[in-house]
Amino acid sequence: MREAVDGFARHLASERGRSAHTVRAYVADIVSLLDHAGRMGCQQPADLDLGMLRSWLARLRTTGAARTSLARRAASARTFTGWTHREGLLARDVGAALASPKAQRTLPTVLRADQAAELMAVPDSAGPVPGPRPESHPVPDSDSGHDPVLLRDRAVLELLYATGIRVGELCGLDVDDVDRSRRVVRVLGKGAKERAVPYGLPAETAIDAWLREGRPALAGPRSGAALLLGARGGRLQPTVVRQLVAAYTEAAGLPHISPHGLRHSAATHLLEGGADLRSVQELLGHASLSSTQIYTHVSIERLRSAYRQAHPRA
Repeated sequence: MREAVDGFARHLASERGRSAHTVRAYVADIVSLLDHAGRMGCQQPADLDLGMLRSWLARLRTTGAARTSLARRAASARTFTGWTHREGLLARDVGAALASPKAQRTLPTVLRADQAAELMAVPDSAGPVPGPRPESHPVPDSDSGHDPVLLRDRAVLELLYATGIRVGELCGLDVDDVDRSRRVVRVLGKGAKERAVPYGLPAETAIDAWLREGRPALAGPRSGAALLLGARGGRLQPTVVRQLVAAYTEAAGLPHISPHGLRHSAATHLLEGGADLRSVQELLGHASLSSTQIYTHVSIERLRSAYRQAHPRA
């Protein structure tokens, strides 16, 4: 069982190019499955059958696992049994017939366009946001007298909203990934897939100020080629980005939103502005169009809300 788990992890990382986070999630699911199978008398992957997979999901359901979690774990099980079958460890792919619980998809929280504009303007206001800063230790001022962390924060917010990239993709950007002549960023997304995402003039202004006045003030031996830096000079971490987005939305008096919420907002505003679904799919780096279609539902819900408020016979 241990050899099978180790081999599966290597397959995910090296052959399928999955991220370390995805590999950990898949392996944790399979360890849970094989632990359940072991308790039921299975001693090797060849002993797995469809009934065993179903009983594992049923046990998870009784412990309170959400439908989305069950759907993900069913997908992990199918991936594992498919791999074990191809490797000759399983006579047939028993997971191919395993159905996933239908996950209830909730509409993502998004900002209105005017609320997004308010959020982008917060770092331009005098002084840092109220309350403790995400990085509490002092930072040097740039030669211009501007706080380099505020310049960075403005670049972070503008890039997240302008491009709709994921927080991990944002933190992974290097300076050379920004093509300022064409206003395009080169993004390495899920599955090590690369895509080019355009950005607009406000983001260009924020990037220019950060590279010219902010980054040199924070850069140090640990900076390397990273585009965005933490206050100690290392590559900016996703946790800090989540903290600063939450702090700025609170300072602006806006509903709580995460970096992924800015991604949702960007996609929704693109569709509301007339962009076609396929283009938005390419910008977001979605492998399937079905992942992008949820944003059409967001737009329809806004239309319904406006109709109910404005139409005399709503």
